[in-house]
This record gives sequence, C-alpha cells and structure tokens, in this order.
Amino acid sequence: MSKSIYSAILLLVISSVLTLLFIACTETNQAQSGQIVSLDGNMKGNYTYEVVKSSPHDTYAFTQGLIFHEGAFIESTGLQGKSSLRRVEIETGKVLKKIDVPVDYFAEGMTIFQGKIYQLTWLNQKGFVYDLGTFEKEKEFSYYGEGWGLTNDEKNLILSDGTNKIRFVDPFNFEVLKTISVSENGQAITNINELEYIKGMIFANIWQTERIIVIDPSNGNVTASIDLTGLLKPEDRDSQVDVLNGIAYDATKDRLFVTGKLWPKIFEIKLKKK
Repeated sequence: MSKSIYSAILLLVISSVLTLLFIACTETNQAQSGQIVSLDGNMKGNYTYEVVKSSPHDTYAFTQGLIFHEGAFIESTGLQGKSSLRRVEIETGKVLKKIDVPVDYFAEGMTIFQGKIYQLTWLNQKGFVYDLGTFEKEKEFSYYGEGWGLTNDEKNLILSDGTNKIRFVDPFNFEVLKTISVSENGQAITNINELEYIKGMIFANIWQTERIIVIDPSNGNVTASIDLTGLLKPEDRDSQVDVLNGIAYDATKDRLFVTGKLWPKIFEIKLKKK
C-alpha cells in the first residue's frame, strides 16, 4: 500500500470517528435539554415545564400564598374586602374551610410553621398567626415595609416585600435576623412575590412575569430561572384573570403546583431543562 493511499484511509477513519462523536454529543445535549429533572438544591440554568395535570381553582381567589399540606391546599387570597384564608380540596377546587380577613386588610403571603399559619398583609405592616387546625387567630405581629411573599426554612420566616431584599425573621419575637439582596448576573431582581422553600432553595414568583426564579438563601444569587410562558391557555383567560402567582410543593411525592391570581386552574408541573 502506498504512503498516499494509507494517509487517505487514515484521514477517512479519523473523519468518520469525529463525525460519530459529534452526532453522539449533539444527541446527548438534546436529550439533556429536554428531559424531566427532579427538584434539588443544585438547580442551575434555565428550565421550562411539562404539565402533569390541572385541577379547578376558584376564579374569585386572588392567590397570594399557596401551600400543600396533608393532601390539600392552604391558600391566602388578597384584595381589599375580599381577603381570606382557606383550605382547598386539590382535585375539585372545593373550599373546605374559609375565614375572611377583616376588610381593612389586603392579605398577602402565608406559610405554615410548627402548627401555626403565618399570614402577611400588604400595606398595614401587620401579620396574623392562626391555629392550623381551626383557623382561629391567636395573635398579631408587626414588620416594617410592605408584605408580599412568605415561607420558612423550618427555623426562620422568610419574607419578601416587593424589593430585591428578602428578610429572615425570628418566628417567635419577629426580629429580623438577616437580609439578603437578590441578584441575577449582577443585576438586582425586584418584584419578588410569593415564596416557597424547596430543598434548601427559595423559589419565587416575579410579579407581572411568567417566570419563577430559584434563589440561593445563603447569598441571594439567582441560580435558575423557570419559564412558564403559555401555562394558562388563551381559552382559559378572561378579562379578570391576573398574573401568575402561587407555588406549592408536595415533598412526599415530589410534586410542584403553580397557579395565578383569579386563575381557573391550578397546575401540577414537572420541570425540564431548557
């Protein structure tokens, strides 16, 4: 075999191998970008969604806080004179228990901590503590600024106020223990609304957008962004439907639920790498 023929065959083999490697890498990347991912404390990058199923939601519920608890939703709804705290059946949207918040208050975010429900109000700098079982109000607490979203990390209440600041608050004396500044690629992120603490990370709705961000609670850095564009279809929208808001997590079955203010549906979704 001449040297020139040998070289040509060698180049052909190398070229074929490189082509196969390129195809394999491309297919792997495509699979990774579209595959369902589990929620964990190391979420990074951009995500989209896949709807598992939807269930009815009260179109008069201006959702401010949403929690999965013992097979039902606990929901805080807002608007002046229409605010409430309610327990809702997941499959039907039926309101199982409800109390009205006094008309002077516009209720906001809510969380469950050690058998108590903590609920914020928007402009009154006042929150309420209820018994989880009876919804009986036990006490009130104060904070400065506006109240938007509320969650907890099993030690502290975690409160958003519409700015790029998130406060960690002692649930017993309501003192601010620390504050983090939320930023994404060096830019401050404001309008942080409803919060949900999931596997060591803070998931947050951004008001007037169709996305959820994932925040590292140690430093405020946004590690991931979830694009929920198109979740509520045009045929499900009417003039009263408002923005995406409401995140609930079922830790036992690893289920993520989302909804919006005055939406007709609550969605169970899975996340996909974008």
